[in-house]
Amino acid sequence: MAAAKKKKFVKEIMTKGKTLVTCGPKDKVADAMKLMVGKKVSGLPVVDDDGKILGVITEADVLTNRKTTSVKAAMTDKPITVCGDDTIKAAAELLAGKKIKRALVAKEDGTLWGVVSRTDVIKAML
Repeated sequence: MAAAKKKKFVKEIMTKGKTLVTCGPKDKVADAMKLMVGKKVSGLPVVDDDGKILGVITEADVLTNRKTTSVKAAMTDKPITVCGDDTIKAAAELLAGKKIKRALVAKEDGTLWGVVSRTDVIKAML
């Protein structure tokens, strides 16, 4: 009899800690663009000084808000979030269903814990 596959959780595969790249609502869109290009990411969580999630700014936001100067004005202010205890399967279904590249991983208090991307999920499925 084959051994049962152990469930994997978002908290095991998400990007967190020092490798997590964020920006603030008062940052300039141009600076967010430079950060995305420099860090080779397609979006950034937008957090306040306490780490609370305010939104996300993506390549699409930048392209559609080129004339806007502040991240706050350009960001998506209702980002899709997941819990670190969600399964990878649930995250995959959410990303596919919402047609998004990443979801922010929120702690219970609304602060940013990490980011889980399509790439993270695909790697975990291998």
